[in-house]
Amino acid sequence: MNVPSSRQGTVYIISDGTGETAATMTRAALVQYEQMDINIVRCKNVRTEAQVDSVVEDAFQSKAIIIHTVVSPSLRAKIRAAAAGKGLQQVDLLGPLLDALDVYFGVRSENMEAGLLRTTDERYFRRIAAIEYTVKHDDGKTVADLDEADIILVGVSRTSKTPLSIFLSYKGWKVANVPLVLGVPLPEELFKVDQRKIIGLTIDEESLQKIRRNRLEKFGQDPGGEYATVRYIQREIECANGIFKKNRRWPIFNVTERALEETAAEITRIIVARMGLPDKYLF
Repeated sequence: MNVPSSRQGTVYIISDGTGETAATMTRAALVQYEQMDINIVRCKNVRTEAQVDSVVEDAFQSKAIIIHTVVSPSLRAKIRAAAAGKGLQQVDLLGPLLDALDVYFGVRSENMEAGLLRTTDERYFRRIAAIEYTVKHDDGKTVADLDEADIILVGVSRTSKTPLSIFLSYKGWKVANVPLVLGVPLPEELFKVDQRKIIGLTIDEESLQKIRRNRLEKFGQDPGGEYATVRYIQREIECANGIFKKNRRWPIFNVTERALEETAAEITRIIVARMGLPDKYLF
């Protein structure tokens, strides 16, 4: 067997993903060998037999032990055979677990997909970043980094800007929403970003009045204030319509009595098409 000197060693980690799982487990085991001088070589995204042959040859030259986490049964068999042919020890960290789970669930995992853990992690962190961004950019709190938004919603108060933003952020979209307020000009930054990202929201006057009156009553405020009057609402919507006409590149969605999920799905379809994004961004 090809072995190193007594006080030194090299560990080759082979993975069809990032190799983080194998590296973590290996380091946990190597704590017991602190007296040794150990070099860890991580070989990522190994997904072909040619790659296996190349890595195993390198491991042979280094007199290494091979530790691997590969989901493909055929590729795991290739690693075992190639290592045996070179007289190298190899440890399959993932194979025995997958085999046991196959037996437990009564399935055969021959067509497993490599790198799923990394993909899952990437989606998770993308969603967290999207939520943080969206909360920070809710209701025009800040226009800093507005160009980093995937979607920008513009509309008068109570047109579902915040609920839509939060819902979309949980799907991984960074969303900023900017309110249209009478007498208050829209921020200049809004017109400097890619206008394909901007979506206008509108609503019927009667529905908007009902929503605003209910909200005021819920918080113990006078529902007869200007904010919920027909005249004020008409002025707001007229102002919004004027802005939308000037910015004809903004698709306009009427959210009157529409399900949040339905509106969100249509918005993402528009953004995906306009920005040339792959279909995987749809939901």
